[in-house]
Amino acid sequence: MKTVTPLSADLVLVGGGHAHALVLRQFAMRPVEGLRITLVSPSSHTPYSGMLPGLVAGHYSFEEAHIDLERLCAWAGVRFVCAAATALDPHARRLRLDGRPAIAYDLLSLDIGSQPDLDSVPGARQYAIPVKPVASLWQRWQALENSLARGERVAVVGGGAGSVELILAMAHPLAGRQVSFDLYCGASTILADYNVRARRSVERALERAGITVHCNSRVEAVGPNELTLPNGRTGQFDHLYWCTAAASSPWLAASGLATDERGFLAVRDTLQSLDDDRVFAAGDCATQLNHPRPKAGVFAVRQGPVLADNLRASLLGQSLRNYRPQRRFLSLLSLGGKNATADRGTLSVTGDWVWRWKDRIDRTFMTRFSELPAMGNVHSLDRLPAAEDDEQAPCGGCGAKVGARSLASTLGQLAEEYPGVAAASEPGDDVARLAVSESVIYQSVDVLRSMVADPWLMGKIAANHALSDLYASGVRPGAAQALVTLPYASASLLQRDLYQLLSGALAVLAAADCPLSGGHSMQGPEAQLGFALTGVAMRGDGATLVKQGLNSGDRLILTKPLGTGVLFAAHMQQRADGRHIQAAIDAMLQSNAAAAGVAIDQALQCATDITGFGLLGHIGEMLQAQQGVRIDLSSLPALPGAIEATLAGIRSTLYAENLEACSSLLATPLPEGPEAALLFDPQTSGGLLLAVDARSCAELLAALEQAGCAGTCIGEVTESGRAEFA
Repeated sequence: MKTVTPLSADLVLVGGGHAHALVLRQFAMRPVEGLRITLVSPSSHTPYSGMLPGLVAGHYSFEEAHIDLERLCAWAGVRFVCAAATALDPHARRLRLDGRPAIAYDLLSLDIGSQPDLDSVPGARQYAIPVKPVASLWQRWQALENSLARGERVAVVGGGAGSVELILAMAHPLAGRQVSFDLYCGASTILADYNVRARRSVERALERAGITVHCNSRVEAVGPNELTLPNGRTGQFDHLYWCTAAASSPWLAASGLATDERGFLAVRDTLQSLDDDRVFAAGDCATQLNHPRPKAGVFAVRQGPVLADNLRASLLGQSLRNYRPQRRFLSLLSLGGKNATADRGTLSVTGDWVWRWKDRIDRTFMTRFSELPAMGNVHSLDRLPAAEDDEQAPCGGCGAKVGARSLASTLGQLAEEYPGVAAASEPGDDVARLAVSESVIYQSVDVLRSMVADPWLMGKIAANHALSDLYASGVRPGAAQALVTLPYASASLLQRDLYQLLSGALAVLAAADCPLSGGHSMQGPEAQLGFALTGVAMRGDGATLVKQGLNSGDRLILTKPLGTGVLFAAHMQQRADGRHIQAAIDAMLQSNAAAAGVAIDQALQCATDITGFGLLGHIGEMLQAQQGVRIDLSSLPALPGAIEATLAGIRSTLYAENLEACSSLLATPLPEGPEAALLFDPQTSGGLLLAVDARSCAELLAALEQAGCAGTCIGEVTESGRAEFA
């Protein structure tokens, strides 16, 4: 029997910067047994700053210039939490997140970068577009680049390397479109820290690009389309980008940890906070007091290996090493086109070959995260120091239950956060007495294995998926009981996981006005979450929606796109784009309550929800003897990336069985193409399939749209006894 090592410590990495990307790779190649790592980032993709100018200039694709954090975490066995950090409580060891519960940690590392200082100049926050965080810059620039009209003025405020590279990159694809560019610099010269030869090369590039440089022009105020400059001067703009000196995130200083005079976290040479050995920081968000350096990506890259070593050493109780940054570093500046300037000390060279040199360096770095090696068997494995409660292997049966203290503590906290919805924390009977009307009560049960590493998201998905069975039957949920299985872990980690999982579920249940009345919890090899649900009919007359009862000519309406099965199969193989996984998660989190309400209002009779058997499998459940269906494959809505994954030959493990189960309907060979494969793709928390008389189809689609549901007519019921495809 394989020995299971319970998890015993949480390492939380906040921010998907260059240093943390390297930390993830290093821990994946040499894991620490018993350690759980979580990466928190507001986006599934993080841009590589060295390639951002080339992305804006059109030399790189989005994928080439971004690290896919979702994919990297899946490969590394790391939990990915897509959220923005908003506060830190180092005493309670809790990180507060935007729009979701806080998460706890045993060891924390920060690599959240910096942001332009928008508050020191009146009007800047209102009228300027911040260059940082750079993750959002690309989207904003894409929208502007396609809409810029002749004669418009684009202004950039700042005189450092970032602002120079950015404005040259912006001007490059717009050459010949008669768009004006202005660079406003508060100093007497741009690139004050660069040598004269490098500065002159950049100035010539700016002149060739038609960019007007305004030195000694510190911006004093920003108004609608106008800058206030010294000595009563003004500058005009239509679009303004702010690329001034870096500022820190306010919540760093608010944490109570020591910062420098500008609010950046103060760290020792070990990259630890001055006040708390459990908090590390790297990149632009931190200042190494003994060796202050400019805010530049090169230092974050160099800090990465040292940060990884010191996090590991801290966890294992070993000695940490010091990071000593170089005094001089090579700076390679892109000049818009495929040429660049190199600056180091008193030396400088410029040319196409410099850009090719820079391109090779950047691509080599990014290859570390795009061409991920197969993990295979791990032979070099560190293990956390054993805790007293980790000496015995986890038990099975009722011995695997979550401890009473952890359970009571979690339920007590959730009862305060979700009053009237969360189960009571005090001891009680195993059977809950439900206060319901005298109407017929309907019951459903559903259980999901964990499909996303984030337990809060998994809680939301599982609750939404379970509620869908009731909505597909026209039933209003009244109460729920949970069945929770948590991975083997120490008592403290079990409590953290239970809180996250149930908090996510309660957020969905609260929106459905469905109290959680109790449940059962235990430990096992992997996380699972299920719900037993009861409810009453939505219709006042007690009638519900049923699967069968279709009439020939009825139109079939699907309320969500297809593709969760193939996308998560691709995700398990590290072949899915993180943006596509996030889109699939968003679709799974969309409740079917509104669509069910429309179906009831429109007096529909037949409906089902699309889940594990796939679209055609669930259609087959609705058809009676001699009934068939005609499906317009071109109308099938698909999640982003689902078609591409299908074309790549990726299939869910349930695909073949779903195809076989539909063989009696498939009297003719399936048409070629990926759309046909989506018919058998198992869905998690899929949409509703509604049947409506042809004359009422347009009315139903309009009502669904008004309710915020994307209804699509995908076909009609026939008397052919088989499935036909258009």
